[in-house]
Amino acid sequence: MTTRQPFTIERPTAPPIALVCDSPHSGRTYFPDFRHAIDRKRLRQVEDTHVEALWSSVPAVGGALLHAHFPRSYVDANRGIDDIDPQLLDGVWPGPLNPGEKTRLGSGLIWRKVAADTPIYDRLLPVAEVQARLDACYKPYHAALASLIEQAFQAFGSVWHLNLHSMPNNAYERLRIEHDHPLADFVLGDRDGTTSDPAFVDVLEQELRARGYTVARNDPYKGVQLIANIGRPALLRYSLQIEIRRPLYMDEATRERNANFAAVQADLRDITQVLGKYVTERTAPR
Repeated sequence: MTTRQPFTIERPTAPPIALVCDSPHSGRTYFPDFRHAIDRKRLRQVEDTHVEALWSSVPAVGGALLHAHFPRSYVDANRGIDDIDPQLLDGVWPGPLNPGEKTRLGSGLIWRKVAADTPIYDRLLPVAEVQARLDACYKPYHAALASLIEQAFQAFGSVWHLNLHSMPNNAYERLRIEHDHPLADFVLGDRDGTTSDPAFVDVLEQELRARGYTVARNDPYKGVQLIANIGRPALLRYSLQIEIRRPLYMDEATRERNANFAAVQADLRDITQVLGKYVTERTAPR
């Protein structure tokens, strides 16, 4: 596989604080070896397009921002490395696999479908091809994020991690969840209160509601592999997933920023400053 840069790290432009943010699904560089069989426009519907731009103010408060270049449908950095669908492979995987429910539906570590009736490939994937994707993209991304988390923790004795995403307007339908209420503008996922600092989540929710946004917790997204790995509140390692409803800031069909993009970005800039102050007040450099 050709050498490629799988991610960008936006480092602090202000005195560093114990805040690390990452956007694992905003990548939109489609590599030649992807060889998908469906239209690119259809495939792009699963991107968290522009999320890294919405949160571009993170370095200005002293946080680090990591964002992927590779698309999530190529390899999903928010899945376990063994979460592979054996139906996608043309051979036997050299080790145990642990596919989850979403993998069965087609959206595992290597996506097989973008909808129940829309396969991505017209071929099975060679085992070596999948391994190459993991070596070129997944493993470096996870290593970079782990390094940023550890650097912050060693410097301050604690760390707050924000895992940044966007969600389609029909999220409940895609997830096949019956519901009697509209999708919130923001969904804060802490795996039912197990991965983050409750007061930190409270502050974020209050700041969002003060700006007129609707907010839900763990409905319908609780957080997946990254916050499960990082969030250890008893060890002063806090991790929270944030989902933004896409029509707030972009056209879901064209993936272009809409007229409200700048306003949402400005709100998140102000909220990031509040969160940065929260983190700073609770830490001191070692």
